[in-house]
Amino acid sequence: MIEACESATTSIDLEQFIFVTNDIGKKFIDVCARKAQQGVKVRFLWDAAGSFSFFGSAIAEELKHKGIELIFFKTLFPSFFKAHDYRSWYFRNHRRTLVIDTRTAFTGSICVSDKMINWRDTVVRVEGPVVRDMQKAFERMWDRALGRKLPKIHEEKHSDREFKYITNNPLPRRRRLYKHIIDAIHHAQKNIYITTPYFVPTRQLARALRIAAHRGVDVKIIIPEWTDHPLVDLCARTFFTKLLESGAKIYFYRGEMLHSKTMVIDGGWATVGTLNFDNVSLLYNFEANLVSTNTQFVREVYTHFINDIARSEEVTFKSWKRRYWVEKFAGFFIRFVRDFL
Repeated sequence: MIEACESATTSIDLEQFIFVTNDIGKKFIDVCARKAQQGVKVRFLWDAAGSFSFFGSAIAEELKHKGIELIFFKTLFPSFFKAHDYRSWYFRNHRRTLVIDTRTAFTGSICVSDKMINWRDTVVRVEGPVVRDMQKAFERMWDRALGRKLPKIHEEKHSDREFKYITNNPLPRRRRLYKHIIDAIHHAQKNIYITTPYFVPTRQLARALRIAAHRGVDVKIIIPEWTDHPLVDLCARTFFTKLLESGAKIYFYRGEMLHSKTMVIDGGWATVGTLNFDNVSLLYNFEANLVSTNTQFVREVYTHFINDIARSEEVTFKSWKRRYWVEKFAGFFIRFVRDFL
């Protein structure tokens, strides 16, 4: 990604949920500041909550003096004077895209932080028509962050494209990626392979996975045993019993923190992006994934899954029933808050 920024001649648009000014962050800033001085249009769009260490800091002003346009999505604190402002404040921009010269683009699970440098992430570099869709999505988020009125979207089908950039908005009839994934699960015939760091699915999604497993689809889900959010981990475990009973298989990834967000279905469909399998990501965040039916791409994502499962341990139904009573006790109460995580 840094090398792509170095090669930019006209524009660099970086959209991030978490951006921290440590070694990795400074490298991005140094490269982009230098390119801005050379006449390249550089825009940073960061979420105020995800990049809270930046919000309102002197560094943000310094970037502007270096020729970098920087805006934050939403404010860090909600307004208590307008009810709708408080509700919409909860909607965060969780997308991560980098678009260079409207020709090359990146998207995936990676954040800009030294803390995450050794995490297991997946990012895709793409070229071609799909980059224009990623550029348009960035422009809309930029305008949304500035409070501009957005024109109505006239959705283009592009059903013949092998690569699509599908967005997910926490607005009525705008959860396109969520709907697309539900439909893909319903139509699965052979297998569904999911890798996700946070697994607190909606009732609709959990039911779709159980139904698929019941009809004989090989459903496998890889998650970390423990993440940086222990409460979310406990919530994930409240879904295990019914999923295992349905025939789905769950695996705990052993090793570095698993942060990858991928899915492969029937060897002919795959997605990589920012969407987690949790309520916040599925319903309340602005998300976006690259979805593809390209055979080579699907095969590569599948290979990643196979490599990850080799480093994972299966959670069998028998071992799950033998878990400690403390975990069972915690699971009973934690289920009452899982719809909010």
